[in-house]
Amino acid sequence: MPRKMQMRVSLLLFFFALPLVLAQLQDGFYKSTCPTAESIVQEVVQDEFCRDQSLPAALLHMHFHDCFVRGCDASILIDSTNETSSEKDAGPNQTVRGYELIDKAKKSLEATCPSTVSCADIITLATRDAIVLAGGPNYTVPTGRRDGLVSNPGDVSLPGPGLSVSDALKFFTAKRMTLNEMVTLLGAHTVGVSHCFFFDNRLSNFKGSGAPDSSMDRTLVAKLNTTCARNRSATVFLDQSTSFTFDNEFYKQIILKKGILTIDQELALDKSTASIVSGFASNRTGFQQDFAKAMVKMGSIQVLVGKAGDIRKNCRVFN
Repeated sequence: MPRKMQMRVSLLLFFFALPLVLAQLQDGFYKSTCPTAESIVQEVVQDEFCRDQSLPAALLHMHFHDCFVRGCDASILIDSTNETSSEKDAGPNQTVRGYELIDKAKKSLEATCPSTVSCADIITLATRDAIVLAGGPNYTVPTGRRDGLVSNPGDVSLPGPGLSVSDALKFFTAKRMTLNEMVTLLGAHTVGVSHCFFFDNRLSNFKGSGAPDSSMDRTLVAKLNTTCARNRSATVFLDQSTSFTFDNEFYKQIILKKGILTIDQELALDKSTASIVSGFASNRTGFQQDFAKAMVKMGSIQVLVGKAGDIRKNCRVFN
């Protein structure tokens, strides 16, 4: 190819690629357009956390369910109407909560910086802030996400609590997350809760055996049976030791056969993940560092940037 032609091609590639390079998530995206954006979200989260220490679990749940369906685009926040169903109607999202906090943050942001900060970024920032309040790692959240224009319950396909490690991994690899990152992100269960109906099959006649799941500690079985016998919708802590603290105790518990959900216990039993679990159980700092990195990566799944999507004025409805 002649040198002049090569230069023309190079220039074309540069100008076509430049918008893609610029339209990425970046640290301090709102520095010039809404300098107080992150502090406004942080203040709302702090206020709510003082009233409800289970907030980190709620926001982690929401963030995960948002990012693993169509990417981190706040599609989970859209309300259904009489004519159209949204992701909120999907079975896996029936236990998601924390919507009111996102509403409150959005209202404050709209009053300060109208039509500037996306609902998708609010979810991501609020989740980070809640993790910090629970004693978890403080990490920088790249921002610049845009809000999605689609919310369809038929798109919701999420890993269930009764999966094996290999089956759960398929959901993560589909989002370009690794095995190590899956084990790391499931460490969020250190502040998590679950309804009894997600695991009570383990408490008696497990897989037709006539007995509880042999991989669950017997004392824990008795304790959970007492709770769940009264109400299958009752909630229990996934970390029975330090339930409101974001630490590595979850991994120590599952090594002791005290995992509540099948997938949690499987992490300690499966040969492909057991060494990762034991590593995190003995290294709280290492877990928190890896968790921060995994959260940043998850928060970048299929994001809308640049001119894609929209900036909603109300997180519950499309503009």
